[in-house]
Amino acid sequence: MRRRLGTASLLLLVAASLVWSQRAPKREPDVWWEPSSEAVVAAMLKLAKVTSKDVVYDLGCGDGRIVIAAARDFGARGVGIDIDPKRIEESNENARKAGVTDRVKFIEEDLFEADIREATVVTLFLWPSVNLKLRPKLLKELKPGTRVVSHIHDMGEWAPQAQQTVNGARIYLWVIPERPPVFK
Repeated sequence: MRRRLGTASLLLLVAASLVWSQRAPKREPDVWWEPSSEAVVAAMLKLAKVTSKDVVYDLGCGDGRIVIAAARDFGARGVGIDIDPKRIEESNENARKAGVTDRVKFIEEDLFEADIREATVVTLFLWPSVNLKLRPKLLKELKPGTRVVSHIHDMGEWAPQAQQTVNGARIYLWVIPERPPVFK
């Protein structure tokens, strides 16, 4: 009897840990995760002219591949933000495998609520409606000169400074403009 209780307790503990590790996002993600190809990731980072002085934020980071590539290939620091805890776990594991855990971090957070002010480059692979909803936050919170790169989707009437096509996928680049002076 005691042995059965011990086994039952162990099974309950394992089941509870599986449920905990499979916890759901705080809210439904805005987009489903679809990874950018390695060629597109490299092109996005090159179009943004990423260097070792940059802090690259990927909003909706998925498996972390963009900030990992920024750290590994360009020496930048990176922050990935995703609302899905499963994606954050995967990103952390991928960063460990790539040997860049000292240069990147991943945050489970809503991209509309995240503090992105430290970014010098922001990367996106979101839907058009999400880009448009995010645009005011980018323009308000990012410093002038910050580069924003989007895979496939544009920002409506905000004209990009540059764009290119890689393997049939369009990539757009914007630069946060200077703000007019505020007079009192």
